[in-house]
Amino acid sequence: MIRKFISRVFSRNKKTKSAQAPATIAAASHGIRRDRISSGSRRVCETLQENGYKAYVVGGAVRDLLIGHQPKDYDIATDATPEQVKRCFRRSRIIGRRFQIVHVHQGQEVIEVTTFRGDQGSDAKTDSHGRVLHDNMFGSQAEDATRRDFTVNALYFDPTTETILDYHHGVADIKQKTLRVIGEPKKRYREDPVRMLRAVRLAAKLGLIIDPAAREPIRAMAELLENVPAARLFDEMLKLLTSGYAVKCLTQLREEGLHHGLLPLLDVVFEQPLGEKFVMLALENTDRRVRQGKPISPGFLFATLLWHHVLTQWERIKAGGEHAIPALNLAMDEVLDSQAEKLAITRRIAGDIKEIWALQPRLENRSGKRPYSVLENPRFRAGYDFLLLRGEAGEIDNELGIWWTDFQQADGEKRAEMLLPAEKTPGKRRRRRKPRSTSPESPAEA
Repeated sequence: MIRKFISRVFSRNKKTKSAQAPATIAAASHGIRRDRISSGSRRVCETLQENGYKAYVVGGAVRDLLIGHQPKDYDIATDATPEQVKRCFRRSRIIGRRFQIVHVHQGQEVIEVTTFRGDQGSDAKTDSHGRVLHDNMFGSQAEDATRRDFTVNALYFDPTTETILDYHHGVADIKQKTLRVIGEPKKRYREDPVRMLRAVRLAAKLGLIIDPAAREPIRAMAELLENVPAARLFDEMLKLLTSGYAVKCLTQLREEGLHHGLLPLLDVVFEQPLGEKFVMLALENTDRRVRQGKPISPGFLFATLLWHHVLTQWERIKAGGEHAIPALNLAMDEVLDSQAEKLAITRRIAGDIKEIWALQPRLENRSGKRPYSVLENPRFRAGYDFLLLRGEAGEIDNELGIWWTDFQQADGEKRAEMLLPAEKTPGKRRRRRKPRSTSPESPAEA
């Protein structure tokens, strides 16, 4: 045990001495000024530095600012431990089990503060495929930079001096529009197969070209994604689909061979021209809303992705003799259960998905009081938008969507006039009863 500890200390000292010193890039060269980052992230960095710690805005926020995108959030990296960070901020809490981080509240902002991560090297616990299971430990800033996946994410911005520390030539890669893996790509993909999905997402979102050395192994190593926990895959796919560049991301997923097996729904959808058109229209609409800063619904998005898989199962179950609505309920459960093997869709989102699907046959009924009750459904708007999308894709007649558009806008009298005559549904035949006997011998008269 002591020998192992001593060897680890000596190996770390050796790494520290041989670690490449970062390039220090002044604001005149990179163009980022402190007022371009959020006030909350500035205050967190300043407070930590005033208490004697290093603190930097790190990763995606720095990368996005260099490219010209507005960051969604700001992460801080520091040499302070989580307990030390918490002591510096009254409104903060430590979260996480495997590797603790601190959420610091600054007004409406929640800033994620992470202690520099170290490299366990050969001591890291891995599975049989090489995926790292537990290697979370504190380390130096140089180790933290090496632990990051891509060079464009290993950038540290100091708001006080307005300088960037660049350990792996990330600024140069951004200028050259290249996405490069830190370290040997095959080894890094084995450590965490989700990095292959991140490579596709970042390349599509930021307009970068994946470095040939990083791209070449992806197709052959795609099967490693089967060993990734479903919850992690769901989180990554949600980021990909809500990035504002979902169409480009899915197109590149197919080009890299990452869609087969990852999402059974995509295997089905992309083999059906009508299904592919429907999904692409949904993703284009989502991308447009994200870029306009409008809210989007993950439930609606996944409902569109899975819909043609549901249709296939629904028709199969109805062909077996089941009635339409029970058949739809069975189809919905089958599809969501099969998808859960790959993606851990949360219960709340799964509920939203089922409500949108369940509204589709109800929207086809335009007689009696049913249209009024559908209008009062809390998920009506999502179901209606879904219906319009089906019409735009050519799956159903556009006339149904137009009718619902007009019905919403009409007043009470006009709505009543728009209702269609009630359809006569064949009921169960009543068994004829024999007429009671009126003869004196009848028991009833006795």
